[in-house]
Amino acid sequence: MMDEFAPDMIIEPLLVEKAVAGRRGYLFPALDVPAAPALDSRYARTGSARLPEASELDTVRHFSRLSTMAYGVDYGFYPLGSCTMKYNPKVNEEAASLDGFASVHPLQDEDTVQGSLALMYRTIEDLSELVGMKWGTLQGCAGAHGEYTGLKTIRTYFLHRNEMNRNKILIPVSAHGTNPASASMNGFEVVQVASDERGLVDIEDLKSKLDETVAGIMLTNPNTLGLFEKDIRKIASLVHEAGGLLYYDGANFNALMGMARPGDMGFDVVHLNLHKTFSTPHGGGGPGSGPVLVKEELVPYLPQPDIVFHKSTGRYAFKWNPKTSCGKVSGFWGNFLVIVRAYTYILCMGSDGLKAASQHAVLNANYMQAALRKVFPVAYDGLCKHEFVLTLEAMKEETGVSALDLAKGLVDMGIHPPTMYFPMIVHEALMFEPTESESKDTLDHACEAMKSLKETAYSDPEALHNAPCTAVITRVDEVRAAKSPVVRY
Repeated sequence: MMDEFAPDMIIEPLLVEKAVAGRRGYLFPALDVPAAPALDSRYARTGSARLPEASELDTVRHFSRLSTMAYGVDYGFYPLGSCTMKYNPKVNEEAASLDGFASVHPLQDEDTVQGSLALMYRTIEDLSELVGMKWGTLQGCAGAHGEYTGLKTIRTYFLHRNEMNRNKILIPVSAHGTNPASASMNGFEVVQVASDERGLVDIEDLKSKLDETVAGIMLTNPNTLGLFEKDIRKIASLVHEAGGLLYYDGANFNALMGMARPGDMGFDVVHLNLHKTFSTPHGGGGPGSGPVLVKEELVPYLPQPDIVFHKSTGRYAFKWNPKTSCGKVSGFWGNFLVIVRAYTYILCMGSDGLKAASQHAVLNANYMQAALRKVFPVAYDGLCKHEFVLTLEAMKEETGVSALDLAKGLVDMGIHPPTMYFPMIVHEALMFEPTESESKDTLDHACEAMKSLKETAYSDPEALHNAPCTAVITRVDEVRAAKSPVVRY
């Protein structure tokens, strides 16, 4: 049964609401240099800015209290599926906080940023080796931005080959929602490919949609059901024979790192999520990084500038190639400090460590799936990779308790909910991805929590309809929040 604990929660007011006139956190010394000329009246305020007047202690306590209200992977289990919310080693943060990295400016002269350029160059080298590609770019600032960049590269490739007719991208019905959006933004028509009874790409449906208008297919392997596409070599052969390319959505690469390479499967373009597979958890809208790696024939069409190493001088430099490049996709060179964290992670783990991380991610997912299979049906049962999907459809029909209700109940037990209602081909879906970071004790605790919540669903469904009860923010009207958001104070 659920813990009956509902303390009175006090919502932390805004700092401006806590302000007291005349309070200051810092007093500037008297001016001991000539005063600057007065600001032109065209740019001056007509009234005072509404800034909080608070002491240093008030301010520190305010933000400290806020920090305890935000859930993160440092606080507890965060099994968000298809997102790899793994623990971020603190050594990565130490590296990213080094002044030579944190204070660097993207427009500095190349001679003053040789260390940063070396790190970026070596990161591309290592990532290319891991995925079986020739070279890449670090300009992508997130997973979806990486998708956009990869498809932009594919589009430029076909334009330079005068294959203007290739304007379709094939995407499985179980794909990440950003896939069709990225294709559409690049001017492609999106064509869905069905899943078969195994939850994998329907080969016959794929064959029926391959023609001279297809530019490529977007796949993640393992797919969003956590299943490995066993026919990937056949899929690659079919698409290549039709003149198309294979795009690998790297959101699920946490399951394959050091075990298998997309390039060896037949993929031509890969984007990776450094903020997932290579630490820097991305929850809460934090910075991401979506590098794109490609086979040799696609290298000329990557965004510019490229990073090159001159052996004769031992110097790194930017290289521009505007004749074939798809152009810039980022204001500067991507989210650099996420790249620093990822490179630190790669160095610390080594090739054996990266392989072990994937092995443990798959082990943890299968262990948890086996435990929960006794309580809830698995949408597509069998050996999974790094994640799996449960269906709570029968429970909802029998009790009225939905997947959303049960997920909210997990919040009361100190566990972040898994992904809900995705992929959409599974009714009342809950998708779990435990990652390699979690211990058996944590997985056992989560499984027991799920069993307890199912008992509550049948004995006291109303309790779950109102969950969470102990969180800082309790149950909200999510439909109203989406339709009528309040986005300013």
